[in-house]
Amino acid sequence: MTLIPASSDFSTRLAAQLPENTLSGAQAGYLEEPRGRFFGAGGILARPRNAAEVATILRACNEARVAVVPYGGGTGLVGAQVMPEGPTPVILSLERMKAVRAIYPLENVLVAEAGCILADVQAAAAEAERLFPLSLGAEGSARIGGNLATNAGGVNVLRYGNARDLCLGLEAVLPNGEIWNGLTRLRKDNTGYDLRNLLVGSEGTLGVITAAALKLYPRPRSVGTAMMVVTSPQDALELLALAREMAGESISAFELLHGQGLRFVRDRLPDVRLPLNDIPDWSVLIELGMSKAADAALEALFEAALEVRLVSDGVIAQSDGQRSELWGLREHIPIANKAVGSVASHDISLPLGVVPDFIATADARVAALGPFRVNCFGHLGDGNLHYNVFPPEGESREAYNDRRHAVSDAIYDLVHSFGGSFSAEHGVGRLKVADLQKFGDPTRLAAMRAIKAALDPHGIMNPGAVL
Repeated sequence: MTLIPASSDFSTRLAAQLPENTLSGAQAGYLEEPRGRFFGAGGILARPRNAAEVATILRACNEARVAVVPYGGGTGLVGAQVMPEGPTPVILSLERMKAVRAIYPLENVLVAEAGCILADVQAAAAEAERLFPLSLGAEGSARIGGNLATNAGGVNVLRYGNARDLCLGLEAVLPNGEIWNGLTRLRKDNTGYDLRNLLVGSEGTLGVITAAALKLYPRPRSVGTAMMVVTSPQDALELLALAREMAGESISAFELLHGQGLRFVRDRLPDVRLPLNDIPDWSVLIELGMSKAADAALEALFEAALEVRLVSDGVIAQSDGQRSELWGLREHIPIANKAVGSVASHDISLPLGVVPDFIATADARVAALGPFRVNCFGHLGDGNLHYNVFPPEGESREAYNDRRHAVSDAIYDLVHSFGGSFSAEHGVGRLKVADLQKFGDPTRLAAMRAIKAALDPHGIMNPGAVL
């Protein structure tokens, strides 16, 4: 469908239907994604205060054939939040819709508006002696609507699932301006097609999430965190199996750390304390959440793993401060990565059993393409790796930009051959549209296009993203 620019005349007509100061010109902060690979071309910035105002905006845009780019916290890494090509759009920011509407502790449910920052959702749950377990590096600025629109993952997927698994119901506005009042708190509701799960993960291409009913959990009374040194990814995988045998479903997180990433932290962020004197080639960060004695369970796991030579060293946090230091190290790895500057970054997922073979094969393929450094780390418990490729020490990523696509093609081809996914938790956005076309099942893609055409026949919602 042909779209038209968000002109000043259109802005004037739309402003007359909305409260004062809802619309403005698009500002610089809304026109760039964190990696600096996509830049928006301007347009109108709309900051509605409620679902009714969102409906007014979408209805007007649909009638006038003006594109809409939903905007949450702007932390996405695949370019879904900016529109670099085409007629200038309306950038629809949910930042004013940030209320926690209700908490139902006995039901373990919290209802929050889409603009609520993830850390604020976590804090509201904590005040009610509950846990909202979605946790990721950008939680201080990411907004829950964007987390749901991208089906965000993070460090606790192993135990609690992705954002999709943490959502009971939604309030959303469809492209024609109709409001879907689906904020159910029901755990069971077999009444037809699941519109909630269609909108979760759709990256703003099918409508705008304005509020969500979220699952809460009891807060573990005892939390234990440890870093354990392993010889290889295979030993890390076997340690995970041993941990499951000994600790069951109490494993909240199981992170694989590469020595290269720890060296980046040491060199670029010297104020971050490393827990071990010598940086190991491979280590894992484990967290248990239990009713009691999580530290004792970690000690028993370490002793059992040491006996069968799965681990060689480690440290168990003895206080909340030490636990924060261990997680702080993990959270600073992406910051150090950014300071170094990657040639190509890959958010991938694989069947757990093939992870060690994949890493070895991928390292060999990358080495054949150039003298690169690799930092492979991530959420081993759910098979999600961040396989990031960097220039040699002392050189810049710009010197290797001509090889970026060759590196990514090699990695994604390999991921596909191992039965994995080229996009684990960051989504498709605009960055990976061609990859979806290349690797996606044709029948599934046809169904996705049919759904898009049915809900958004004029193609106004985030054009160029996903499809």
